[in-house]
Amino acid sequence: QVQLVESGGGLVQPGGSLRLSCAASGSGISIETAGWYRQAPGKEREVVATITKTGTTKYADSAKGRFTISRDDAKDTVYLEMTSLKPTDTAVYYCNADVNYSEYDEVLETDVSRYFEFWGQGTLVTVSS
Repeated sequence: QVQLVESGGGLVQPGGSLRLSCAASGSGISIETAGWYRQAPGKEREVVATITKTGTTKYADSAKGRFTISRDDAKDTVYLEMTSLKPTDTAVYYCNADVNYSEYDEVLETDVSRYFEFWGQGTLVTVSS
């Protein structure tokens, strides 16, 4: 029912910039904590940045000062602005979000609130000259 769709990845020159978007869709959704993760070839997935419902952010040391995570709750969207990109930033970037959503419970015969962690399918960022 709930889906996260990333966009904005692509090929960029070293020193360039990209803006990734993560759009959430579903019934009665509300994103709590959200984050961006990345997985480079041959490496484990790692956290890049997270943002809470109240806007508190955390960044990996590798991203600090270059990347900015933000959110637009009116659009149910989370962003990652990346600047001064390096070849080592090359990875598939994944959006993650803890989401409150609603769905119909046929036993209770009413809409109920659910809470679950979702992942997007990823968007590839390639930094190369």
